[in-house]
Order: sequence, then C-alpha cells, then structure tokens
Amino acid sequence: MKILEDRILKDGQVLGHDVLKVDNFLNHQVDPMLMQQMGEEFHRLFKDEKITKILTVESSGIAPAVFAGLAFKVPVVFARKHKSVTLKDELYTSVVYSYTKKVSNHISISKKFLNSDDRVLIIDDFLANGQAVQGLVDIIKQADADLAGIGIVIEKTFQKGRELIDKEGIHVESLARIKAFEDGKVIFMDEANTINANN
Repeated sequence: MKILEDRILKDGQVLGHDVLKVDNFLNHQVDPMLMQQMGEEFHRLFKDEKITKILTVESSGIAPAVFAGLAFKVPVVFARKHKSVTLKDELYTSVVYSYTKKVSNHISISKKFLNSDDRVLIIDDFLANGQAVQGLVDIIKQADADLAGIGIVIEKTFQKGRELIDKEGIHVESLARIKAFEDGKVIFMDEANTINANN
C-alpha cells in the first residue's frame, strides 16, 4: 500500500536493527484518515471471506481494527492485557510475549463476544515475531470460531512471525512489507522505495 509506505518513509524512525517507531501516525498519535484508507484496503483484500468479527489486541491494533470493522460493518473485539473488575469470569485467555517491552501478558476476551458462529479476521499493527497473532489464533481456537485470515499493517519479513503463520496455512495480507533496516533506511520488499526514514 503505497500511501502507507510513503508515510513510513516520511514519519517512521528506525531504532537499531529491528525496531521501527511509528508513533507519529499509528501507535501513539493516530492519523484517522490513513486508518480509514487501511480499513478499506483490508476490506478489499478480505471482502469475500464472510467476516462476522474483527479481532485484535490492545492497544496499537485497535485503531486499524476499528476502521476495518467500519468497512466490514461488523463488531470489533480486542483482547485485554490487564485484568479489570468488569472482566472476571468466562474468559478465553492466552499468553503473549512482547519483544519490544520484554514482558509476558495474559490476554483475555469475554466468551460472550466470540463463539463458534463467528468467522474472524485478525487485524494487528505489526507482524514481527508473531507472538500477538499466535495468542489471538489460540483464543479463536478455544472459541471454536473460524479464522478467515490475518491483516497486518506493517510486516517485518526478516523476523519469524510470517513463517510461523504460513506453517498453519493461514491467509495473511500485510499492507507494508519491510525487507530490512540498513543504515537507518527502511527497505521494502519491492526494493524500489528506499530512502532514509530517520528524521
């Protein structure tokens, strides 16, 4: 998705060899116009899948998931990372390790929001090591729901997440696929669109 790649090149910041900071438009400050365009693109990619629910994990996946839900006209459910007094019983849970935060989170979803009648599309902001997606896939299996596919905003293809998902035979679509970070530059899979992404 060229508009997303252009925005990554304009506002993204490469930190080290494997971290891309996109808090200017995705996971701290959110650009709703860009989110709307991404939601419409996810709808185009999965429109024939008879989606009944969008599933994500808090918090950075929520914005693109909500706009995908708007495009599909279906509810959006997000897995909670922190326990709440209002979220107690009858939960699907899974453990997700965050490489950027170096912590394991128990994610959970109320059983009343996901069941065997659902055909689910997972939406997440990043695919790197695949931990968040695997946790959501686990919850979908617990609910005996049908996983239609996975939509990713930014995929780091040089990390193992995609390989793990491909082994499961799951349909995955990523809007921006990064091949590498080299000397502060973002190199996309098409290799044609490469400029310095450090501001």
